[in-house]
Amino acid sequence: MNKKRMIKETVKKHIPQKHLSSIRIMYRIVMETIYGIKRTGLINIAIIAAMAAILTIFGALFRTSFSLSSFVDKLGDAFEISVYLKPNIDPVYMSSRIKEIEHVKKINIITKEQAWEEMNKDIDVSGLENPLPDTLHVTVDDPSNIVNVCESIKQVSGIENMSYAQEMAKKLQTITTVFNTVTIFVLIAAAILTIIIINCTIQLVIQSRKEEIEIMRLMGVSNWYIKIPLILQGAIYGFLGAIISLIPLNTVQTGLLKLHLFFNVAPLNFATNIVVFSIFVMAIFFSASGSMLSIKKHLQV
Repeated sequence: MNKKRMIKETVKKHIPQKHLSSIRIMYRIVMETIYGIKRTGLINIAIIAAMAAILTIFGALFRTSFSLSSFVDKLGDAFEISVYLKPNIDPVYMSSRIKEIEHVKKINIITKEQAWEEMNKDIDVSGLENPLPDTLHVTVDDPSNIVNVCESIKQVSGIENMSYAQEMAKKLQTITTVFNTVTIFVLIAAAILTIIIINCTIQLVIQSRKEEIEIMRLMGVSNWYIKIPLILQGAIYGFLGAIISLIPLNTVQTGLLKLHLFFNVAPLNFATNIVVFSIFVMAIFFSASGSMLSIKKHLQV
């Protein structure tokens, strides 16, 4: 025991008094935070479980939106606009003109000779005159831009006709819009629920420690010394809820990766990392915000 005491005294001598005081304050703040969590009792389990459920729903939708974006991009490459040229129009020249249109990603030229040769492989049309036109297969950068690109192509002279999967493109765009809107709605709802849950929890802690906090105020204890443990308590709830939510999210991630593999669609890089980071930032930020709102409403410090 004497040896341990000597070591402590030696360490204290080498730490400046100012730093030693700061360490003591930090230690007391941490202990106050732990004490507040202990006093909440079994309610802690319900709070963390509710937080984990909210974050799981948000995380699952957010991660799925990344996968949906990958599938949309893949399908978007298949949505080509077939542009049929009038006779005696140079396809190379028309390709260069259409390439200048905004949102045009790629143009593949299919001459009437190439198209006729491909047809001959399936059907014997030897001896007949080639009636096929030169065709340009135009790929856009995003399926949502197909309609605008088509309208721009129509303004170019020398085009006989055009075709593309208009209904499919519109449906795909609608699905993406609806899913992104739902994800944003869930984010807002999750933020509100998180703030409400933490607000109510911190209110209970404040009520249970009302006399103790009043004594601390009369003794001249700093307001932040009283506030910080309560804010940290809320942030810890968010942090623990985020950790638990990673368990079901891992199942969602595994299922989505199997879908990507089955349809041969590459997942977006760092999608999972972005989702996990967002969950922790959201959980800690909104939980701490809920604590601060509760302090402002129920604790006049």
